[in-house]
Amino acid sequence: MTLRPIIPFFKEAKIAAYLLKQKLAGRDRYPLVLMLEPLFRCNLACAGCGKIDYPDAILNQRLSVRECLEAVDECGAPMVAIPGGEPLVHRDIGEIVKGIVARKKFVSLCTNALLLEKKMHLFEPSPYLFFSVHLDGLKEIHDKSVCQQGVFDIALAAIRKAKQRGFAVNVNMTVFDGHSAADIARFLDLTAELKVGVSISPGYAYERAPDQEHFLARRKTKQLFRDVFALGNNKKWRLMHSPLYLDFLAGNRDFRCTPWGMPTRNVFGWQKPCYLLGEGYAQTYRELMEETDWDSYGTGRYEKCANCMAHCGYEPTAAEAALKQPWSAALTAMFGVRTAGPMAPEIPLEGQRPAQYVFSRHVERMLAQIRDRRQTSARQPS
Repeated sequence: MTLRPIIPFFKEAKIAAYLLKQKLAGRDRYPLVLMLEPLFRCNLACAGCGKIDYPDAILNQRLSVRECLEAVDECGAPMVAIPGGEPLVHRDIGEIVKGIVARKKFVSLCTNALLLEKKMHLFEPSPYLFFSVHLDGLKEIHDKSVCQQGVFDIALAAIRKAKQRGFAVNVNMTVFDGHSAADIARFLDLTAELKVGVSISPGYAYERAPDQEHFLARRKTKQLFRDVFALGNNKKWRLMHSPLYLDFLAGNRDFRCTPWGMPTRNVFGWQKPCYLLGEGYAQTYRELMEETDWDSYGTGRYEKCANCMAHCGYEPTAAEAALKQPWSAALTAMFGVRTAGPMAPEIPLEGQRPAQYVFSRHVERMLAQIRDRRQTSARQPS
């Protein structure tokens, strides 16, 4: 059985040109997508989220418009994803997006859509902008995932309204243990009816997520995606991923992650080593790239990375593989993802270093900085 991914040609062509430019310049490490988190505050409290358990003093922090645009310029990636928290809570989100679009960078504004209809007037339709609405499945599954009833219906209404107003809309789906292939396939059928693209990725086991019981192990992830993709044969699902990343999800590739491919800038600074792991922070993008011990992370190297197959680590790997193996990428795009037969060998875990838990250290340092700023401000004459 086969499944073919769909990526808009305009976007694909610009990213391909960027990748080729990096290779011609002889760069081994370069960004593909900037993960720009202007805040951690959210209007939901999802059980699988590891981003919202900070003290209020940190949840109240925001990156300014200037800081966001400086990060875009400093990083230079052709795409910017704006997750959170909930970006639409940020009072300057319209100006942030406007500034990024003006730089002709593709912007994926990730949102749970609770505020999307209310805030839609802040944005203008553009080939460089799309809303990425978070949906983890059909109504019952999604509302359970976000721990609040009615969110699915609000999101669907907002998707339809945004499309009516001329915006490009995708949905992003995080897959957890307990999702059946049939349920996922039915959800993807709905996205085809809505005519929206889909970003789909297995959930990462954030160490601080309240629910630790529903994250998938790698072998189980691969089999689940094989089962889903087999059900998608000849259907018009719009999967917004490279062919080789989908092939990896189905267990046909033995990729290792590329954490520098999607660097993260948030209120702490530039996050080491990736969007999913906060093991340290750099003050500049250059410092992040030059001083991070990249070889100490990844499946088989670090316990926290053991089961990760998330797109933020492996989509850049797939893009790199497509440059090195264009015929393989072309054949996968043409004939689809293989959903039967032997899988690629698993990466051995025997030599991985044990997990280190340093989250509290960064929180304490940030809280101390906030206290110092407040004391300095209080001492200044009014």
